[in-house]
Amino acid sequence: MDAKVTTAKATAYTIPTDAPEADGTFAWDKTTMVVVELGAEGARGLGYSYCHKTAAPLARELMQEHVVGRSALDTNACFSSMRKAQRNYGREGIGATALSAVDMALWDLKARLLGQPLCKLLGMVREGAPVYGSGGFTSYDDAQLTAQLGGWVEQGIPRVKMKIGTHPEDDARRVSVARDAIGDEAELFVDANGAYSRKQALDFAFLFRDEFDVVWFEEPVSSDDLAGLHLIREQGPAGMDIAAGEYGWTAMYLKTMIDAEAVDVIQADATRCGGVTGFMDAVAIADERPLPVSAHCGPSIHMHLACAARPLRHVEYFHDHVRIESMLFDGFCKPVNGEMRPDLSRPGMGLEFKEADAERFRDDM
Repeated sequence: MDAKVTTAKATAYTIPTDAPEADGTFAWDKTTMVVVELGAEGARGLGYSYCHKTAAPLARELMQEHVVGRSALDTNACFSSMRKAQRNYGREGIGATALSAVDMALWDLKARLLGQPLCKLLGMVREGAPVYGSGGFTSYDDAQLTAQLGGWVEQGIPRVKMKIGTHPEDDARRVSVARDAIGDEAELFVDANGAYSRKQALDFAFLFRDEFDVVWFEEPVSSDDLAGLHLIREQGPAGMDIAAGEYGWTAMYLKTMIDAEAVDVIQADATRCGGVTGFMDAVAIADERPLPVSAHCGPSIHMHLACAARPLRHVEYFHDHVRIESMLFDGFCKPVNGEMRPDLSRPGMGLEFKEADAERFRDDM
């Protein structure tokens, strides 16, 4: 099969949130998604990233110079060519998100050309990907926090995560509200997004674990502070996992974090760390240790990758991205009994982009 890529498209869409949102270090009221589409022999592959709209023109350049005219089956060759081209302008940040979206579209196209679901093409390990409900923004009042987290548990999701760190003096009370909302059986996660100092984070770790049975503490300090993460992992309470990695732009950065013994669970994000290729590279590194992997955000793409990742812990079912993907992708899979299960009758990622529905959000450059 020749299957040369003949068409390429990248478009940015900015979607307002359904309410003001904030975490320990940032506040926002909209989310931008860059959608990439590649065509070959009548098939169309889809990829996307949550990032800045400037990733769209960069993705177009990458596709025209390194993908169009090449075989859609040669995903590694295309990935390597794009990555090498980023030497002088940077392979992190916008460069990483653009490359990630293109790589996803290539793998989706490859799977469609071969008539296979992406998880089957990668080598399926499990039939479903466990998820955790993620939101609980610091901008929410107690009623919003209770409704969202409690609602996920009622839907059969046995683990939920909330944001903390904007107002540290109020964090213990908010975590108490969350625990009351989800009951004693569901697992409770917290995410500070790097808002705390080392000693502050260590103090909160024991408080959250002892008083509210919190079992997951994400980015208690900045991900740039690997020594700080290591300190909290080593000296924090038993039964609480320290997690980070969502800002790893490459699999090699995630390896550096693992080598520093900074985390109990490494978080990889295919929309940032190199698409399908970069994510599976990170999975292989974690599997060698061994260390569990949790997929960060973008549940629709990570559902397939998670089903092929041996050391998987779970996938983040993030409120913003769930809302966008369920609205703009035909084929979005809701979790059943706490798992997202790919529809194996649909090739690729099983998604079709609703371009007409998305047009009102178009924010292209």
